[in-house]
Amino acid sequence: MSANHDAIWSSCLKVIKDNLPLQAYKTWFEPIVPVKLDNFVLTIQVPSHFFYEWLEEHYITLLKKVIKKEIGAEGQLEYSIVMENSANNSNPYTVKLPASNKKAVKNAPVNMPINISDNPIKNPFIIPGLKKVNVDSNLNPSYSFENFVEGDCNRLARSAGYAVANKPGGTAFNPLLIYGGVGLGKTHLAHAIGIGVKNQSPNKTVLYVSSEKFAHQFIDAVRNGTTNDFIHFYQMIDVLIIDDVQFFSGKEKTQDVFFHIFNHLHQNGKQIILTSDKPPVEMQGMEQRLLSRFKWGLSADLSTPDLETRIAIMEKKMYGNGIELPREVVEYLAYSINTNIREMEGAMTSLLAQASLNKKAITLELAKQMIDKFVKNTAREVSIDYIQKVVCDYFDLPIEMLKSKTRKREVVQARQISMYFSKKMTKSSLASIGAHCGGKDHATVLHACRTVMNLSETDKQFRVYLEDLEKKLTIQ
Repeated sequence: MSANHDAIWSSCLKVIKDNLPLQAYKTWFEPIVPVKLDNFVLTIQVPSHFFYEWLEEHYITLLKKVIKKEIGAEGQLEYSIVMENSANNSNPYTVKLPASNKKAVKNAPVNMPINISDNPIKNPFIIPGLKKVNVDSNLNPSYSFENFVEGDCNRLARSAGYAVANKPGGTAFNPLLIYGGVGLGKTHLAHAIGIGVKNQSPNKTVLYVSSEKFAHQFIDAVRNGTTNDFIHFYQMIDVLIIDDVQFFSGKEKTQDVFFHIFNHLHQNGKQIILTSDKPPVEMQGMEQRLLSRFKWGLSADLSTPDLETRIAIMEKKMYGNGIELPREVVEYLAYSINTNIREMEGAMTSLLAQASLNKKAITLELAKQMIDKFVKNTAREVSIDYIQKVVCDYFDLPIEMLKSKTRKREVVQARQISMYFSKKMTKSSLASIGAHCGGKDHATVLHACRTVMNLSETDKQFRVYLEDLEKKLTIQ
C-alpha cells in the first residue's frame, strides 16, 4: 500500500478523537505508537498487556470501524506490547497479538418440532411439522483443555472429562458430575469438554446453560404455554451441560421437567455433564429419583490445588497473556491466595493494572500492598505453606530441609517456629500441621509450641526472630 503506517494511524486518530471524551482519548490513544503497515495489517504498539485488554474490551468496535475505513474491508489490527522483563532486568520485549477474533463455538441448525396451527403441540410424540433452529452453544473458547492446568487436585475430573469429550455418550461417565468449591475450575472444565466434543464431532449439538437460566426458561415456557416446545428443544441436544445444578434445589416443577429430559437424553445415548458445589449425597432439597440418576455415572471432585499447581496456573496465564512477573511475586500470590483460583487470577490482573496505570515496576512490595487491599474484606488466613516459606527464607534454609528428619539445631528451631505460627495463624489441626512438617504427630506440634513460648520469654534474640517473622506474616 502506498500510505505509510503513521499517516494511516493519524487519520484513524482524527476519527477516534471525534467519538470519545477528551480524557479517554488522552489516556488510551495518545500513548499508542504505530509500528508498521504490512499487507493490510496495521501494527500498533501499546505500553502493557492491561492496556491491550482495556482497548479490546472497551474500544475494539470503534477501532475496527476506523481501521476498515482507512485501510479498506481487508484492514486488520495487530498489537505489539512492550513488556518490562523485571525478573532479570533485561531489555523490554514485545509480544504480538491480533485483535480479538474469537468466534463462538457454533452448532449446526437442528430440527425443532412445531405445530402447523398456532396452538402449541399437545402430544410431544406427534410431530406435525419441523423447522430449523440455530442453537448457540454458549461455550467460551478460552476455557479449553489446553488452558486447564492439571494437578493432583483435578486429575480424575480432567481425565474423565477428556474421555467424555472424545466419546460423548459412549463412556461409563454419563452423567459426569463435577463438583468442588468456588473458583476451582468446574465451569472451565465443563466448557473444555464441550469444546472438545465440537472439535472431535462438529455435527453434534452442544449446549452449555446455567441452572438458573434453565429454570427461568422453564418458567417462561409455562407462562407462554410452550412447555412441550421447551422439552423438545432440550431433548434434541447431543451434549447437555448444566452448570451449578444445586440451584435446582427446592424447585419441584423444574426438577420434574429436568428429570424427564435427563431420562430421554440418557436413554438415547446423549451425554449429560453437570457441575455442582457439592456431591449428590450432600444436596438438600433435591428429589431422590433425580439424585439417584446423578449417581449413575461418575462424580469427580475438584479439590483445592496445592502450591505447585497454583504456581503452574499463574505461569500458564502469564504465558498465555504474554506477560512476565518476578518469581517472588508469583510465589507470593500463590502462597497468599490458596483456596480460590479465580480470586488468585483476579489478584494478578489487579496487580498488572496497578503497575500499568501508575507506571510502577511490579515488585514484591507492590504485590503485598495490592493483596492487602484485594482481600481486605474477606476472612483470610495465611497458609501453612506460606508460613514455612517465610520462615525458611528468614533463616536461609531450603524448605525441603525443614520437612526432613534432620535434628540439626537451626533446622529444628525453624521447624518449631513454623509449627508455632501455623497453630497461631491458621485453623489447621495439629495433625495437619505435623503432616506439613515431615509427618510429625500432634504431640510433637504441641511440644514445639511450648518450646517456642518458653524461649520467647527467656531468649532475647529468639524473641526478635519471632517479632520479625510475625511482622512478615501478619496481614495488616
